[in-house]
Amino acid sequence: MVVCSKPALDTFSLINDFKPTTFVSGIPVIDLSKPDAKILVVKACEEFGFFKVINHRVPIEFIQKLESEAVKFFSLPLPQKEEAGPANPFGYGNKRIGPNGDIGWIEYILLRSNPQFISERSLSIFGESPEVFCSAANDYISSVRMMTCEILELLAEGLGIEQRNVFSKLLMEEESDCLFRINHYPPCPNVQPLSHPNIIGFGEHTDPQIISVLHSNNISGLEISLRDGTWVPVPPDQSSFFINVGDSLQVLTNGRFKSVKHRVLTNGLKSRVSMIYFGGPPLDEKIAPLPTLIEEGEESLYKEFTWCEYKKSVYKSRLADNRLLHFQKLRAAADGLQSPDHILKY
Repeated sequence: MVVCSKPALDTFSLINDFKPTTFVSGIPVIDLSKPDAKILVVKACEEFGFFKVINHRVPIEFIQKLESEAVKFFSLPLPQKEEAGPANPFGYGNKRIGPNGDIGWIEYILLRSNPQFISERSLSIFGESPEVFCSAANDYISSVRMMTCEILELLAEGLGIEQRNVFSKLLMEEESDCLFRINHYPPCPNVQPLSHPNIIGFGEHTDPQIISVLHSNNISGLEISLRDGTWVPVPPDQSSFFINVGDSLQVLTNGRFKSVKHRVLTNGLKSRVSMIYFGGPPLDEKIAPLPTLIEEGEESLYKEFTWCEYKKSVYKSRLADNRLLHFQKLRAAADGLQSPDHILKY
């Protein structure tokens, strides 16, 4: 398996004080086939901003086929992979995350999620034989999008919103800005397990979109931050999906749901592959708290903005920045209702 090119540890952030943590309360697990799913997903979004789903109906063969194609690509020599990039922002990327200096022990492919884009970009990534990857990616994304919309409709039901597709329609519109990313965290060959057990693969951040849906192989590394700022590991489960509340959904629910701060650690022994579907609205979609979710006497905590405006703001920021801070109303910020600690360390 390919590894990131040198320089190594002098460039990357180490977790020197890492201590294995037992997450006593457990990650919320939602069975999508159960009648109480709509209640449980709301509770999970309120308490954690994160949960695992089972009985998701995404065919296992879709997952395995795409993951296999990804592993084949990441196993290629670095110069051959770089011919598919550089990611600006789409294509192949290596170590650099965004334009503002964030780096990680990672390589990745970033794509728009629509079939035409994948077909066009697959040709540059896979040369003269892109058909297998293109088919695998489109099958996987189509199935995951259906599951994602089901989850968003369960959230709307659980919140008592009459319009069941109030969230899901934002992902289904032709102009929706949904992205797909495949991450590869290679073993870091210079990390000694006893002296430096962990190195940052992807730094701490929240996702700006409405919702993120992640699947990974059976290798640990993902961590989420709890309300008190404690980092806890998420046990891997290659048969399930993990759901992140994004910044936009936090705004749409007027802070009732919280976008979860998370990061990925890598190691010197095992390779981790993850696939993430980012559900984003159309660029001109206005993002603001839904009036039906603002109770009598409450105020909107956020200024209205378009998804395009928020994307531009995110693109100018660093990973760990509180991107919503610029869109909060002054009174909410003064009262500490949506302070950086309240949002990002949740």
